[in-house]
Amino acid sequence: MTLAVVIFLLVIGSVLFHFLSPWWFTDLAADWGLIDFTIDVTFWVTGFVFIAINLFLAYCVYKFRQKEGHKAVYEPENTKLEVILAAVTTVGVVMMLAPGLFVWATIVTVPDEATEIEVMGQQWQWSYRYPGADGVLGIAETALVTETNPYGINTEDPNAQDDIIVAGPVMHLPVGKPVKTLLRSNDTLHNYTVPQFRVKMDLVPGLISYIWFEPTEIGRYDILCEELCGIGHFVMRGAVVIDTQEEFDSWLAEQPTFAETQDPASPNVAAGQAQFALCATCHGAQGEGDQASNGPKLAGQRAWYIERQLKYFKTGVRGGEGDSSGQVMAQMAQTLVNDDAIRNMAAYIATLPDNAAQTTVSGDVENGEDIYSRNCAACHLKDGSGTWYTDAPTLAGMSDWYFVTQINNFKAGIRGLHADDHYGEQMVGMAAAMSGLEEIEDVATYLNSLR
Repeated sequence: MTLAVVIFLLVIGSVLFHFLSPWWFTDLAADWGLIDFTIDVTFWVTGFVFIAINLFLAYCVYKFRQKEGHKAVYEPENTKLEVILAAVTTVGVVMMLAPGLFVWATIVTVPDEATEIEVMGQQWQWSYRYPGADGVLGIAETALVTETNPYGINTEDPNAQDDIIVAGPVMHLPVGKPVKTLLRSNDTLHNYTVPQFRVKMDLVPGLISYIWFEPTEIGRYDILCEELCGIGHFVMRGAVVIDTQEEFDSWLAEQPTFAETQDPASPNVAAGQAQFALCATCHGAQGEGDQASNGPKLAGQRAWYIERQLKYFKTGVRGGEGDSSGQVMAQMAQTLVNDDAIRNMAAYIATLPDNAAQTTVSGDVENGEDIYSRNCAACHLKDGSGTWYTDAPTLAGMSDWYFVTQINNFKAGIRGLHADDHYGEQMVGMAAAMSGLEEIEDVATYLNSLR
């Protein structure tokens, strides 16, 4: 009797939880209400079966409970019951599957007027490519990926020259226009998901998959990777901004074409050297760094990383509240009047001799190696040299005290929480792998051993 009551209450509680639960679908922002309908049908069918079976179970527990003088009867066959169960099960399965088949047919049938764009996923970031004036995307292959051509676009393809390149995690789309997204991965399995769009699809190395949707609501929505793709899977975040057509056209016009990214103006190293005279006050004449002046070593870092950090300081992405040294750098970055000046400075710093910085931190090398190998090496490589592919700077041979300071800044939210610091946001999550100052110093000590 008690068991029958418990089963009955379980059914009542489950139904109440379903209807009163705060966890529900996000609001739709694309024309895919059919998917919600399909899921609702599945809930109704499975919900009915769940209620019916458990109530029947409670009834049987009560009806056929042990009673004095009652003897169980063995009935191995009941044709009528089996026919009823088979018929009801068939109807239920058809009710669940049939809507899905019609919806799937719609999913794989892309409207003729849909615009094609490319979404590229790699560990652990998103980037995008839009067709140029010709309306045709050029050919791209993973085998063609290089530091100067990270999309692997065929430079000989005339259709590729005017392709619009978006080297960042935020994409824009116009409202009310169907879009076909071509999905490509450079390394492992990823998954392109926008919860408000409902549709999602895997990115599979070696082939191009696709989904299509029509944005219906202006706004900004998160892009998630919902396929476990490595240690940085949880920080592989992006965003899609749905604009009016005018706002979208204005944004798109600001993005570079593929041809422009392949023919940048050469930096003026001599001009960068002249500008560096002011920086040498804190960072040393050869970029060797000076802890007393809070100037980390710069020599040994690649130009692309120096250039990005200078832009961050200049635009306020770095140097916010609590970052006293960063605030000084933010002021100094204002002396670089434009992007050309920043490029010149970064190019000159890249020519400085890369001598290992002075050791100032000591800790447990073995523990540092364990932490680094499990968390940091995936981006910064086993030897700490860093790589453009994951946008990871060099760590080995750099200022160990500065490494400790910046990891603490990431952990404290002083650095990495600005909306435009996409790579810093990832580091905020990864810095959590080091529980405190002792472990941070252990990692710094291990990095010193890689010199």
